[in-house]
Amino acid sequence: MTSDAELTAGTGLLVADTSRVVFHPLSMRRDGDGWVIGRINTGDFAAMPPAAHRAIALLCAGRTVGEVTEALRRETGKDIAVADFVAQLDGMGFVSAIDLQRRAGRGPVRASLPWLRPEHVRWLLSPVVPWLTAAVIAGAVVLIIADPGVLPGYRDLVWSRHSGLVLLVDITIGWALVWLHELGHLATARAAGVPGRFSLSTRLQFLVAQTDVSGIWAAPRRVRVTVYLAGIAVDLLIASACLLAASIAAGLTRHLLLVAVLEAVLELPAELLIFMRTDVYFLVQDLSGCANLYAEGSARVRYLARRLRHRDAPDPAQALPPAERSAVRAYCWLLLCGTAGCIAAAAVITVPAAIVLYGHAIGELSGSASAARADGAAAIAVSVGYQTLWLRAWWRRHGRRVRTFLRTRHQRAAGGR
Repeated sequence: MTSDAELTAGTGLLVADTSRVVFHPLSMRRDGDGWVIGRINTGDFAAMPPAAHRAIALLCAGRTVGEVTEALRRETGKDIAVADFVAQLDGMGFVSAIDLQRRAGRGPVRASLPWLRPEHVRWLLSPVVPWLTAAVIAGAVVLIIADPGVLPGYRDLVWSRHSGLVLLVDITIGWALVWLHELGHLATARAAGVPGRFSLSTRLQFLVAQTDVSGIWAAPRRVRVTVYLAGIAVDLLIASACLLAASIAAGLTRHLLLVAVLEAVLELPAELLIFMRTDVYFLVQDLSGCANLYAEGSARVRYLARRLRHRDAPDPAQALPPAERSAVRAYCWLLLCGTAGCIAAAAVITVPAAIVLYGHAIGELSGSASAARADGAAAIAVSVGYQTLWLRAWWRRHGRRVRTFLRTRHQRAAGGR
Protein backbone atom coordinates (compact mmCIF):
# COMPACT_ATOMS: atom_id res chain seq x y z
CA MET A 1 0.00 0.00 0.00
CA THR A 2 1.17 3.52 -0.70
CA SER A 3 -0.23 6.83 0.35
CA ASP A 4 2.55 9.38 0.10
CA ALA A 5 1.56 12.49 -1.89
CA GLU A 6 4.23 13.97 -4.17
CA LEU A 7 3.86 17.74 -4.60
CA THR A 8 5.36 19.71 -7.49
CA ALA A 9 6.88 23.14 -7.16
CA GLY A 10 5.17 26.38 -8.19
CA THR A 11 4.90 27.12 -11.89
CA GLY A 12 5.93 30.79 -11.79
CA LEU A 13 2.44 31.69 -13.07
CA LEU A 14 1.63 35.42 -13.03
CA VAL A 15 -1.52 35.99 -10.98
CA ALA A 16 -3.06 39.49 -10.86
CA ASP A 17 -5.00 41.05 -7.97
CA THR A 18 -8.11 40.98 -10.18
CA SER A 19 -7.75 37.26 -10.95
CA ARG A 20 -10.48 34.83 -9.96
CA VAL A 21 -9.53 31.22 -9.28
CA VAL A 22 -11.53 28.04 -9.84
CA PHE A 23 -10.31 24.90 -8.10
CA HIS A 24 -10.73 21.24 -8.85
CA PRO A 25 -12.94 19.53 -6.24
CA LEU A 26 -10.88 19.75 -3.04
CA SER A 27 -11.17 17.87 0.21
CA MET A 28 -10.30 19.88 3.33
CA ARG A 29 -9.87 18.14 6.68
CA ARG A 30 -8.78 19.72 9.95
CA ASP A 31 -5.62 18.10 11.30
CA GLY A 32 -4.55 19.45 14.68
CA ASP A 33 -3.78 23.14 14.32
CA GLY A 34 -3.69 22.95 10.52
CA TRP A 35 -5.56 21.51 7.58
CA VAL A 36 -4.97 18.64 5.13
CA ILE A 37 -6.13 19.83 1.71
CA GLY A 38 -6.03 18.03 -1.61
CA ARG A 39 -7.69 16.13 -4.43
CA ILE A 40 -9.11 12.69 -3.67
CA ASN A 41 -9.15 11.64 -7.33
CA THR A 42 -5.42 12.28 -7.82
CA GLY A 43 -4.10 11.59 -4.32
CA ASP A 44 -2.30 14.96 -4.14
CA PHE A 45 -2.50 16.40 -0.63
CA ALA A 46 -0.64 18.96 1.44
CA ALA A 47 -0.63 20.04 5.08
CA MET A 48 -1.46 23.76 5.29
CA PRO A 49 -1.83 26.37 8.04
CA PRO A 50 -5.22 27.92 8.89
CA ALA A 51 -4.49 31.03 6.82
CA ALA A 52 -4.03 28.88 3.69
CA HIS A 53 -7.35 27.14 4.33
CA ARG A 54 -9.04 30.51 4.80
CA ALA A 55 -7.53 31.83 1.57
CA ILE A 56 -8.79 28.83 -0.41
CA ALA A 57 -12.24 29.14 1.15
CA LEU A 58 -12.45 32.83 0.16
CA LEU A 59 -11.21 32.13 -3.37
CA CYS A 60 -13.78 29.34 -3.70
CA ALA A 61 -16.45 31.86 -2.68
CA GLY A 62 -15.64 33.85 -5.82
CA ARG A 63 -13.46 36.62 -4.39
CA THR A 64 -10.55 37.98 -6.39
CA VAL A 65 -6.94 37.50 -5.32
CA GLY A 66 -6.74 41.16 -4.25
CA GLU A 67 -9.93 40.90 -2.18
CA VAL A 68 -8.63 37.80 -0.43
CA THR A 69 -5.30 39.50 0.29
CA GLU A 70 -7.11 42.44 1.89
CA ALA A 71 -9.46 40.16 3.87
CA LEU A 72 -6.54 38.17 5.30
CA ARG A 73 -4.70 41.39 6.18
CA ARG A 74 -7.71 42.50 8.22
CA GLU A 75 -8.16 39.10 9.89
CA THR A 76 -4.52 38.26 10.65
CA GLY A 77 -2.77 41.61 10.63
CA LYS A 78 -0.20 40.21 8.20
CA ASP A 79 0.51 40.73 4.51
CA ILE A 80 0.06 37.31 2.91
CA ALA A 81 1.22 36.81 -0.70
CA VAL A 82 -2.00 35.26 -1.99
CA ALA A 83 -0.92 35.53 -5.63
CA ASP A 84 2.23 33.48 -4.93
CA PHE A 85 0.14 31.01 -2.96
CA VAL A 86 -2.22 30.57 -5.94
CA ALA A 87 0.79 29.90 -8.18
CA GLN A 88 1.96 27.20 -5.74
CA LEU A 89 -1.50 25.64 -5.71
CA ASP A 90 -1.45 25.65 -9.50
CA GLY A 91 1.84 23.78 -9.40
CA MET A 92 0.26 21.20 -7.12
CA GLY A 93 -2.51 20.66 -9.67
CA PHE A 94 -5.26 22.06 -7.44
CA VAL A 95 -6.28 24.91 -9.78
CA SER A 96 -8.76 24.20 -12.58
CA ALA A 97 -8.90 27.68 -14.13
CA ILE A 98 -7.66 31.23 -13.61
CA ASP A 99 -9.70 34.04 -15.17
CA LEU A 100 -11.63 31.41 -17.17
CA GLN A 101 -8.39 30.02 -18.66
CA ARG A 102 -8.08 26.28 -18.10
CA ARG A 103 -4.94 25.11 -16.32
CA ALA A 104 -3.04 21.97 -17.19
CA GLY A 105 -2.77 19.48 -14.35
CA ARG A 106 -2.57 15.84 -13.50
CA GLY A 107 -5.73 13.97 -14.37
CA PRO A 108 -7.56 11.65 -11.99
CA VAL A 109 -5.88 8.40 -11.01
CA ARG A 110 -6.86 5.56 -13.31
CA ALA A 111 -8.55 3.32 -10.78
CA SER A 112 -8.07 -0.43 -10.69
CA LEU A 113 -11.27 -2.51 -10.77
CA PRO A 114 -13.40 0.52 -11.77
CA TRP A 115 -16.52 -1.65 -11.68
CA LEU A 116 -16.14 -1.93 -7.89
CA ARG A 117 -18.34 0.89 -6.62
CA PRO A 118 -18.29 2.41 -3.12
CA GLU A 119 -21.81 1.14 -2.47
CA HIS A 120 -20.66 -2.42 -3.21
CA VAL A 121 -18.10 -2.42 -0.39
CA ARG A 122 -19.33 0.19 2.06
CA TRP A 123 -20.18 -2.62 4.47
CA LEU A 124 -16.42 -3.14 4.99
CA LEU A 125 -16.34 0.02 7.09
CA SER A 126 -19.06 -1.29 9.41
CA PRO A 127 -17.91 -1.82 13.04
CA VAL A 128 -19.30 -5.36 12.77
CA VAL A 129 -16.63 -6.47 10.26
CA PRO A 130 -13.66 -6.30 12.70
CA TRP A 131 -15.63 -8.35 15.23
CA LEU A 132 -16.45 -11.05 12.66
CA THR A 133 -12.80 -11.15 11.58
CA ALA A 134 -11.71 -11.42 15.20
CA ALA A 135 -14.18 -14.30 15.73
CA VAL A 136 -12.59 -16.36 12.91
CA ILE A 137 -9.09 -15.62 14.22
CA ALA A 138 -10.18 -16.56 17.74
CA GLY A 139 -11.53 -19.86 16.40
CA ALA A 140 -8.12 -20.67 14.92
CA VAL A 141 -6.40 -19.75 18.19
CA VAL A 142 -8.73 -22.04 20.15
CA LEU A 143 -7.98 -24.86 17.69
CA ILE A 144 -4.21 -24.38 18.15
CA ILE A 145 -4.54 -24.39 21.94
CA ALA A 146 -6.65 -27.55 21.84
CA ASP A 147 -4.35 -29.33 19.38
CA PRO A 148 -0.92 -27.73 18.78
CA GLY A 149 -0.23 -30.45 16.22
CA VAL A 150 -2.42 -28.65 13.66
CA LEU A 151 0.24 -25.97 13.26
CA PRO A 152 2.07 -26.38 9.94
CA GLY A 153 5.87 -26.51 9.68
CA TYR A 154 8.38 -25.69 6.98
CA ARG A 155 8.10 -29.22 5.57
CA ASP A 156 4.51 -28.46 4.57
CA LEU A 157 5.86 -26.01 1.99
CA VAL A 158 7.67 -28.92 0.28
CA TRP A 159 4.65 -31.15 -0.34
CA SER A 160 6.08 -32.98 -3.38
CA ARG A 161 9.47 -34.34 -4.46
CA HIS A 162 9.17 -32.37 -7.74
CA SER A 163 10.86 -29.07 -6.83
CA GLY A 164 9.74 -27.24 -9.97
CA LEU A 165 6.08 -28.12 -9.35
CA VAL A 166 6.37 -27.15 -5.68
CA LEU A 167 8.00 -23.83 -6.60
CA LEU A 168 5.38 -23.04 -9.24
CA VAL A 169 2.37 -23.87 -7.05
CA ASP A 170 3.75 -22.24 -3.91
CA ILE A 171 4.57 -19.03 -5.79
CA THR A 172 1.11 -19.02 -7.38
CA ILE A 173 -0.52 -19.34 -3.97
CA GLY A 174 1.81 -16.69 -2.56
CA TRP A 175 0.99 -14.13 -5.24
CA ALA A 176 -2.72 -14.88 -4.97
CA LEU A 177 -2.45 -14.03 -1.27
CA VAL A 178 -0.48 -10.87 -2.06
CA TRP A 179 -3.20 -9.60 -4.39
CA LEU A 180 -5.93 -10.49 -1.89
CA HIS A 181 -3.94 -8.47 0.67
CA GLU A 182 -3.89 -5.51 -1.73
CA LEU A 183 -7.56 -6.01 -2.55
CA GLY A 184 -8.25 -5.47 1.16
CA HIS A 185 -6.64 -2.02 0.91
CA LEU A 186 -8.36 -1.14 -2.33
CA ALA A 187 -11.83 -2.31 -1.26
CA THR A 188 -11.79 -0.46 2.07
CA ALA A 189 -10.43 2.67 0.37
CA ARG A 190 -13.09 2.40 -2.34
CA ALA A 191 -15.72 2.15 0.41
CA ALA A 192 -14.52 5.60 1.52
CA GLY A 193 -14.78 6.95 -2.04
CA VAL A 194 -11.04 6.75 -2.85
CA PRO A 195 -10.19 5.33 -6.33
CA GLY A 196 -7.07 3.24 -5.52
CA ARG A 197 -4.75 1.60 -8.03
CA PHE A 198 -2.74 -1.64 -8.03
CA SER A 199 0.85 -1.73 -9.28
CA LEU A 200 4.12 -3.62 -8.94
CA SER A 201 7.13 -1.92 -7.43
CA THR A 202 10.40 -2.70 -5.65
CA ARG A 203 11.55 -2.26 -2.08
CA LEU A 204 15.30 -2.86 -2.03
CA GLN A 205 15.73 -6.43 -3.36
CA PHE A 206 12.05 -7.29 -2.99
CA LEU A 207 9.38 -7.25 -5.69
CA VAL A 208 6.19 -5.99 -4.07
CA ALA A 209 2.59 -5.34 -4.99
CA GLN A 210 1.19 -2.03 -3.78
CA THR A 211 -2.04 -0.09 -3.83
CA ASP A 212 -2.01 3.68 -4.21
CA VAL A 213 -4.66 4.98 -1.80
CA SER A 214 -3.24 8.49 -1.36
CA GLY A 215 -6.76 9.93 -1.44
CA ILE A 216 -7.45 8.34 1.94
CA TRP A 217 -5.81 11.39 3.56
CA ALA A 218 -9.20 13.07 3.18
CA ALA A 219 -10.93 10.50 5.40
CA PRO A 220 -11.30 10.54 9.20
CA ARG A 221 -8.58 8.76 11.18
CA ARG A 222 -10.74 5.69 11.94
CA VAL A 223 -11.22 5.10 8.21
CA ARG A 224 -7.54 5.74 7.46
CA VAL A 225 -6.44 3.24 10.08
CA THR A 226 -8.94 0.70 8.72
CA VAL A 227 -7.46 1.04 5.23
CA TYR A 228 -3.88 0.78 6.53
CA LEU A 229 -4.62 -2.41 8.48
CA ALA A 230 -6.99 -4.02 5.97
CA GLY A 231 -4.22 -6.04 4.29
CA ILE A 232 -2.96 -7.49 7.57
CA ALA A 233 -6.54 -8.31 8.55
CA VAL A 234 -7.01 -10.18 5.25
CA ASP A 235 -3.81 -12.18 5.86
CA LEU A 236 -4.91 -13.17 9.36
CA LEU A 237 -8.43 -14.00 8.20
CA ILE A 238 -7.19 -16.23 5.36
CA ALA A 239 -4.61 -17.97 7.58
CA SER A 240 -7.22 -18.65 10.26
CA ALA A 241 -9.91 -19.86 7.84
CA CYS A 242 -7.46 -22.14 5.97
CA LEU A 243 -6.17 -23.61 9.25
CA LEU A 244 -9.72 -24.38 10.36
CA ALA A 245 -10.46 -25.95 6.97
CA ALA A 246 -7.19 -27.95 6.99
CA SER A 247 -8.15 -29.51 10.32
CA ILE A 248 -10.97 -31.41 8.57
CA ALA A 249 -9.37 -31.85 5.13
CA ALA A 250 -7.00 -34.57 3.87
CA GLY A 251 -4.58 -35.34 1.06
CA LEU A 252 -3.49 -32.71 -1.45
CA THR A 253 -6.25 -30.30 -0.35
CA ARG A 254 -4.88 -30.29 3.19
CA HIS A 255 -1.32 -29.72 1.92
CA LEU A 256 -2.34 -26.72 -0.17
CA LEU A 257 -4.40 -25.23 2.66
CA LEU A 258 -1.39 -25.47 4.97
CA VAL A 259 0.78 -23.81 2.31
CA ALA A 260 -1.72 -20.93 2.28
CA VAL A 261 -1.60 -20.74 6.09
CA LEU A 262 2.19 -20.58 6.14
CA GLU A 263 2.51 -18.06 3.32
CA ALA A 264 -0.18 -15.80 4.76
CA VAL A 265 1.52 -15.84 8.17
CA LEU A 266 4.97 -15.33 6.67
CA GLU A 267 3.76 -12.10 5.04
CA LEU A 268 3.09 -10.56 8.46
CA PRO A 269 6.66 -10.07 9.79
CA ALA A 270 7.54 -8.13 6.63
CA GLU A 271 4.92 -5.53 7.59
CA LEU A 272 7.07 -4.62 10.61
CA LEU A 273 9.88 -3.50 8.29
CA ILE A 274 8.66 0.08 8.39
CA PHE A 275 11.84 1.37 6.74
CA MET A 276 10.32 -0.01 3.49
CA ARG A 277 6.98 1.86 3.80
CA THR A 278 4.86 -1.12 4.73
CA ASP A 279 1.32 -1.02 6.10
CA VAL A 280 2.64 -0.51 9.63
CA TYR A 281 4.80 2.34 8.33
CA PHE A 282 1.72 4.24 7.15
CA LEU A 283 0.06 3.63 10.51
CA VAL A 284 3.12 4.95 12.37
CA GLN A 285 3.39 7.91 10.00
CA ASP A 286 -0.25 8.85 10.56
CA LEU A 287 -0.06 8.49 14.34
CA SER A 288 3.21 10.46 14.52
CA GLY A 289 1.68 13.37 12.62
CA CYS A 290 4.43 13.44 9.99
CA ALA A 291 3.27 14.33 6.49
CA ASN A 292 5.93 12.13 4.85
CA LEU A 293 8.04 10.26 7.39
CA TYR A 294 10.03 8.38 4.74
CA ALA A 295 11.08 11.55 2.90
CA GLU A 296 11.99 13.35 6.10
CA GLY A 297 13.91 10.32 7.39
CA SER A 298 15.76 9.95 4.09
CA ALA A 299 16.69 13.64 4.17
CA ARG A 300 18.15 13.21 7.66
CA VAL A 301 20.14 10.13 6.58
CA ARG A 302 21.64 12.21 3.77
CA TYR A 303 22.37 14.96 6.31
CA LEU A 304 24.23 12.48 8.54
CA ALA A 305 26.22 11.28 5.53
CA ARG A 306 27.15 14.86 4.61
CA ARG A 307 28.07 15.62 8.19
CA LEU A 308 30.76 12.94 8.06
CA ARG A 309 32.48 15.14 5.48
CA HIS A 310 31.21 18.65 6.30
CA ARG A 311 30.57 19.61 9.92
CA ASP A 312 28.46 22.63 8.92
CA ALA A 313 25.74 20.66 7.09
CA PRO A 314 22.26 21.98 8.12
CA ASP A 315 19.93 19.54 9.87
CA PRO A 316 16.68 19.33 7.82
CA ALA A 317 14.76 18.06 10.86
CA GLN A 318 15.51 21.18 12.87
CA ALA A 319 12.66 23.12 11.24
CA LEU A 320 10.06 20.48 12.18
CA PRO A 321 7.83 20.68 15.27
CA PRO A 322 9.37 18.91 18.30
CA ALA A 323 7.15 15.80 18.12
CA GLU A 324 7.76 15.32 14.39
CA ARG A 325 11.46 16.02 14.85
CA SER A 326 11.75 13.20 17.41
CA ALA A 327 9.85 10.79 15.15
CA VAL A 328 12.05 11.62 12.16
CA ARG A 329 15.28 11.24 14.13
CA ALA A 330 14.19 7.83 15.42
CA TYR A 331 12.95 6.72 12.01
CA CYS A 332 16.16 7.71 10.21
CA TRP A 333 18.09 5.14 12.27
CA LEU A 334 15.51 2.46 11.49
CA LEU A 335 15.82 3.40 7.82
CA LEU A 336 19.61 3.28 7.89
CA CYS A 337 19.99 0.06 9.89
CA GLY A 338 17.10 -1.72 8.18
CA THR A 339 18.36 -0.96 4.69
CA ALA A 340 21.86 -2.12 5.59
CA GLY A 341 20.44 -5.31 7.13
CA CYS A 342 18.36 -6.14 4.06
CA ILE A 343 21.31 -5.65 1.73
CA ALA A 344 23.47 -7.85 3.96
CA ALA A 345 20.77 -10.56 4.04
CA ALA A 346 20.60 -10.51 0.26
CA ALA A 347 24.36 -10.94 -0.02
CA VAL A 348 24.60 -13.70 2.59
CA ILE A 349 21.33 -15.63 2.07
CA THR A 350 19.33 -14.72 -1.03
CA VAL A 351 22.10 -14.68 -3.63
CA PRO A 352 23.76 -17.95 -2.44
CA ALA A 353 20.34 -19.67 -2.29
CA ALA A 354 19.57 -18.53 -5.86
CA ILE A 355 22.92 -19.88 -7.06
CA VAL A 356 22.20 -23.27 -5.46
CA LEU A 357 18.69 -23.32 -6.99
CA TYR A 358 20.01 -22.53 -10.46
CA GLY A 359 22.75 -25.15 -10.09
CA HIS A 360 20.23 -27.83 -9.11
CA ALA A 361 17.90 -26.86 -11.97
CA ILE A 362 20.72 -26.95 -14.52
CA GLY A 363 21.70 -30.37 -13.20
CA GLU A 364 18.16 -31.59 -13.79
CA LEU A 365 18.19 -30.18 -17.32
CA SER A 366 21.32 -32.17 -18.13
CA GLY A 367 19.77 -35.42 -16.85
CA SER A 368 18.18 -38.14 -18.95
CA ALA A 369 14.78 -38.32 -17.24
CA SER A 370 12.15 -36.20 -19.00
CA ALA A 371 10.34 -35.45 -15.72
CA ALA A 372 13.55 -34.11 -14.18
CA ARG A 373 14.26 -31.94 -17.24
CA ALA A 374 10.74 -30.52 -17.15
CA ASP A 375 11.11 -29.84 -13.43
CA GLY A 376 14.43 -28.03 -13.94
CA ALA A 377 13.00 -25.98 -16.80
CA ALA A 378 10.02 -24.97 -14.63
CA ALA A 379 12.32 -23.87 -11.79
CA ILE A 380 14.44 -21.74 -14.12
CA ALA A 381 11.38 -20.25 -15.85
CA VAL A 382 9.80 -19.23 -12.55
CA SER A 383 13.02 -17.72 -11.22
CA VAL A 384 13.86 -15.84 -14.44
CA GLY A 385 10.26 -14.60 -14.68
CA TYR A 386 10.45 -13.22 -11.15
CA GLN A 387 13.75 -11.44 -11.83
CA THR A 388 12.34 -9.97 -15.06
CA LEU A 389 9.33 -8.56 -13.22
CA TRP A 390 11.65 -7.11 -10.57
CA LEU A 391 13.85 -5.41 -13.16
CA ARG A 392 10.84 -3.93 -15.00
CA ALA A 393 9.32 -2.61 -11.76
CA TRP A 394 12.68 -1.22 -10.63
CA TRP A 395 13.26 0.56 -13.95
CA ARG A 396 9.72 1.99 -13.94
CA ARG A 397 10.41 3.44 -10.49
CA HIS A 398 14.03 4.57 -10.92
CA GLY A 399 14.57 4.76 -14.68
CA ARG A 400 14.03 8.52 -14.96
CA ARG A 401 16.50 9.16 -12.13
CA VAL A 402 19.09 6.90 -13.77
CA ARG A 403 18.69 8.63 -17.14
CA THR A 404 19.03 12.05 -15.50
CA PHE A 405 22.16 10.92 -13.65
CA LEU A 406 23.75 9.50 -16.81
CA ARG A 407 22.85 12.62 -18.81
CA THR A 408 24.39 14.86 -16.13
CA ARG A 409 27.58 12.76 -16.05
CA HIS A 410 27.79 12.92 -19.83
CA GLN A 411 27.34 16.70 -19.85
CA ARG A 412 30.04 17.15 -17.20
CA ALA A 413 32.41 14.90 -19.12
CA ALA A 414 31.72 16.81 -22.34
CA GLY A 415 32.25 20.13 -20.56
CA GLY A 416 35.60 18.98 -19.18
CA ARG A 417 37.00 18.24 -22.63
